[in-house]
Amino acid sequence: MEKALKRVLPLLLLMCLLMTACGTKAGSPSAEQTEIRLGILAGPTGMGSAKLLQDAEEGKTANRYAYTMFGAPDQVTAKLIAGELDIAAVPTNLAAVLYQKTEGGVQLLALNTLGVLHLLTAEGESVASVEDLKGRTVYSSGQAAVPEYVLDYILDCYGLKDEVTVVYEAEHDAVIAALASGKARIAVLPEPKVTAALAQVQGLSKALDLTAEWEKAAQKNGAGDSTLTMGCMVVRTAFAKENRAAVDAFLSEYRASVEYMKDSANAEGAAALCESFGIIPKAAVARKALPGSNLFFAEGAEMKARITPFYEVLYGFAPASVGGALPDDAFYYAS
Repeated sequence: MEKALKRVLPLLLLMCLLMTACGTKAGSPSAEQTEIRLGILAGPTGMGSAKLLQDAEEGKTANRYAYTMFGAPDQVTAKLIAGELDIAAVPTNLAAVLYQKTEGGVQLLALNTLGVLHLLTAEGESVASVEDLKGRTVYSSGQAAVPEYVLDYILDCYGLKDEVTVVYEAEHDAVIAALASGKARIAVLPEPKVTAALAQVQGLSKALDLTAEWEKAAQKNGAGDSTLTMGCMVVRTAFAKENRAAVDAFLSEYRASVEYMKDSANAEGAAALCESFGIIPKAAVARKALPGSNLFFAEGAEMKARITPFYEVLYGFAPASVGGALPDDAFYYAS
């Protein structure tokens, strides 16, 4: 019996060592992993997270990620304020509003989307410049959000705010329906709804890239270089303080995810992931929309340098759009 034990014990010890090594290899689930509750917005703001979500499902991430997909920013806001989310995708102006509303309870973590707005025209309509909108009617969605502020600012810089009638619909799809019926002849939409509209409405075409027009308007208005930056990730300040290593790991994994999603070499796989996680309903639409979705990643000092001029323009034009005050340094998460 003693001899048998002497033969078996080394084997048992070896098996335990192997099991321990397998259980703690990089990316595999372990007791040390932190669970992060993510709020993901459908559309461009959520596109960059698709590869991260896949990696998490496959056990390849440093953290455990429990995600919820949302269709509108206000749904994310309620959960974030209630402490039911730790990190979430929101529009950039909403991040600043939340910082003020929660008295510093939310921080800007990373930028993920630049401008995705386009002005579309029906067949027979000619709009080659902002000035061509004088006396026209423009349909749009996104009232009281970045699309409204962007369009208003551009029109105002050209002295056209009172010369253009803007009709706001509650949903992007309502704008597409207005174009399809002929009710609307000119409209503003974001990707991927631009791609969807072009596929659904015969004769529809892109007339103006509002990202470029924003930059021109800012220069014209003496605001200097201001990049239209529409999407970001925010983190609850308390969660970041208590889980700094996990948040930093998220930033590293999220950066890699964004880079994968924006790389044209991964277009087919990236589009499939968008459909798989419900970020874009159909992979075919996602495939066409990805090049124009302006996915982007910046954190830390680069993030602050990139977004500050945009906030300054918004604050100067519509203070309420950023919560009534420019965010101070504590707003910007630094790893």
